[in-house]
Amino acid sequence: MKKISFLFAVMVLLVSCKEALKDHDEQEATTTVESSFKPYNHSELENAIIYEANIRQYSDAGTFNEFTKDIPELKKLGVKVIWLMPVFPISEKNRKAKGDLMVHDIEDPKEREKYLGSYYSIADYEKVNPEFGTKGDLDKLIETAHDNGMYVILDWVANHTGWDNWWIDKHPEYYTQNENGEIIHPAGTDWTDTADLNYENKDVWKAMTASMKYWVENHNIDGFRCDVAHEVPIEFWNYAVKELEQDKELFMLAESEKKDLFYEAFDMGYNWEGHHLMNELAQGKKPVTEWDEYMKRNQQNYQADDILMNFITNHDENSWNGTVKERMGDASELMLSFQYMIPGMPLIYSGQEYGMDHRLKFFEKDMIPKEKGNVWEMMEKLGDLKQNHPALKGGKEAASYERLTTTADDQIYAIKRSKGDDHIIYMANLSDDSIVFKVNDLNATATNLMNKDQMSISKGQEITLHPYEYLLLDVK
Repeated sequence: MKKISFLFAVMVLLVSCKEALKDHDEQEATTTVESSFKPYNHSELENAIIYEANIRQYSDAGTFNEFTKDIPELKKLGVKVIWLMPVFPISEKNRKAKGDLMVHDIEDPKEREKYLGSYYSIADYEKVNPEFGTKGDLDKLIETAHDNGMYVILDWVANHTGWDNWWIDKHPEYYTQNENGEIIHPAGTDWTDTADLNYENKDVWKAMTASMKYWVENHNIDGFRCDVAHEVPIEFWNYAVKELEQDKELFMLAESEKKDLFYEAFDMGYNWEGHHLMNELAQGKKPVTEWDEYMKRNQQNYQADDILMNFITNHDENSWNGTVKERMGDASELMLSFQYMIPGMPLIYSGQEYGMDHRLKFFEKDMIPKEKGNVWEMMEKLGDLKQNHPALKGGKEAASYERLTTTADDQIYAIKRSKGDDHIIYMANLSDDSIVFKVNDLNATATNLMNKDQMSISKGQEITLHPYEYLLLDVK
């Protein structure tokens, strides 16, 4: 009996030692991860570029793991923030096929299988879409991004859910209902595959914030891109962000340019007005002076530390309104440089870096091209300039912006960006004619940043820019 007791005691001791070593190893691992990852802070975003990752269409497999492999490649483009389009399970009930056609109205079962639903019709806020992989795969993606000095933000849909989200059964009071007590889709939209949330119910605030906090606490994400943020009460966002940032500072991007959202909750918003104006400039529908008026409005409407996201494409524009080439034609390359030169943060959408010239399917499987060409090379150059020139800072301590007057201001866009001793001049011909012009009061020795040629510009000197040609100059 004593022998058995002795053996038992030895076994207990060995197990205890093993558990102690395991705990020690886990603590060591945790310490290593924490010490190697530099948490988000605003100063890191002064020269940042944001990348919108469409996981479904990024690769043939459409998985987290396939995207993770390319994160070091995106670093070459200067990407600092990865925005993941919604990674959550997609509702099957009332799933859309195309237009007004719903999947359940399609008789052929093979045809029905083609339609994977909208990422923005969410079945569960705390799970991942199994088509993309597992939570472990997502963690690996986040870890790889962090190891490469990038932040990861999740696309968050707070305005509505899918029709088989578990909240509908357990908490129907969370939703907007008609006079018959029936849950409805968001009013004034054709988003019939979604159910509208009722923010007059403060329990919705608590539940939504708790789900957001889940990803911060358990998966170390660095912020959120918030879908149709202006359709959700500003008071909710202020409440939620205050709660979330008790854990750590987050980067918050609003799919909106409503200025009130910036006061407390959001760091950056969409440059929607600027984007539409860029399309019109490229199409010759508006003179450059319209952009000058737009910039003046921005200075009046926004606080100095508000950031706008500049883009020539994104998932909505590409799928519904056309490719960059369709909308901007021969001005496409110029407008790409334009979005890097103006104040704010430039966006790259999945496939844009490969010169993608087709509209990605929204509800079906598709795939971006993966062959590097002129657009990739140009983005590498622009990304390098953005990262290494203080004059291109576009965050909360943005470089100054000065419009240079020319003898052709309705067609030539000329600006000077400055920060400390760094000065960059950008001149672009936004017309389909060659323009000969002079820049008033400019005497400078400069380096062409795209080809490293040296040049001098003197007062009264004539400059010629061919259709949609631009100059990007480092001025001394």
